[in-house]
Amino acid sequence: MIPRDLQPQLLRLAASFPAVLLTGPRQSGKTTLARAAFPRLPYISLENPDTREFAATDPRTFLGRLPDGAILDEIQRVPALLSYLQERIDLAPARRFVLTGSNNFSLLQAITQSLAGRVGIARLLPLTIREMHSARPGPADLDEVLWRGSYPGCLVRRADPRDFFSSYVETYVERDVRMIVNLHDLGRFRRFVSLCASRIGQLINLASLAADAGVSQPTARSWLDVLEASYLVLRVAPYHRNFGKRLVRTPKLYFCDTGLAAWLLGIANPSQLAMHPLRGPLFENGVVLDIVKHRWNHGNLRPPYFWRDSNGREVDLVLDDGPRLLGIEIKSGATFAGDWERGLAAWRETVGKRNSERPVVIWGGADSGPRSHSYALAWDGVDRLPEALAREPA
Repeated sequence: MIPRDLQPQLLRLAASFPAVLLTGPRQSGKTTLARAAFPRLPYISLENPDTREFAATDPRTFLGRLPDGAILDEIQRVPALLSYLQERIDLAPARRFVLTGSNNFSLLQAITQSLAGRVGIARLLPLTIREMHSARPGPADLDEVLWRGSYPGCLVRRADPRDFFSSYVETYVERDVRMIVNLHDLGRFRRFVSLCASRIGQLINLASLAADAGVSQPTARSWLDVLEASYLVLRVAPYHRNFGKRLVRTPKLYFCDTGLAAWLLGIANPSQLAMHPLRGPLFENGVVLDIVKHRWNHGNLRPPYFWRDSNGREVDLVLDDGPRLLGIEIKSGATFAGDWERGLAAWRETVGKRNSERPVVIWGGADSGPRSHSYALAWDGVDRLPEALAREPA
């Protein structure tokens, strides 16, 4: 098993709540992590048809056979079980139940209705770059990492990403999406997902996206909600604090895995990716998601933002975690260019130095260190971001 950075946070939640929900996209490693973190709890898969029928038709007897708690895998398959689980927890709070599920929309809705105040929630995305390195030590090739993605199954088994993602999307469309929304035209939905991949790192233009997919804007909005609820895409909102400038209000779109996005774009190998016009956006996507993964793994669910004013000046990410904001620029080039810092300088001038940390440029190079107006951080060093900030004067 690949050691997961989320495990300490998962154990902390289990020490504070009688139930823990571990959610995230399919194939991100939820079951493996749950069983590794709680080896003494019995494991029950609700994917098994017989087990699922038993839990649905006689939930009290089903739970009565788990006197010390259990890992209940794919809990969204039997959402009615949650109300009976609340009863068991209230009678004996010392029991520990670990729930896993990949359907964010309906699952969280059911959880908040039945287990409010009794459940801690942890979100597991695919592997961080640090976790990938621990699984396969040695120098990492940037284009290979972006092309292959970060799903554990694709990395550990060294499966061909074209085979892995073809099966992944087929399963996802046929099963998960239809649990959330009634799809009449799978072909258009698949085209819609591919169109989203061609827009990574861009402001979401819902009218254009709907027109290109051949659907209405309400349908496009609904499908985008479904993709985000299933942890396939992530929307990053613009930073909304008023600094006296007219700011862009539209969110940007990213995928939760660059390998999936590359497959949807038809990129056949890392060499093709190296010359692809969307290599820069794919790199930005990978860095943004690596930052999000690190934050979620340590219990920080505060969303990241971006900043863009009406003159087109932009900062790729803004983190608002403390008394001062952190601006981050993301560049895929392997040669550091001084003009990369211009947007950061304009942003910091607008925000004010008292309100902001020294900005950071995360780039495609191999070294890290201070630059004229920022701190340069290598692409595979996102986990060292807090240390870099601690060393840098504001």
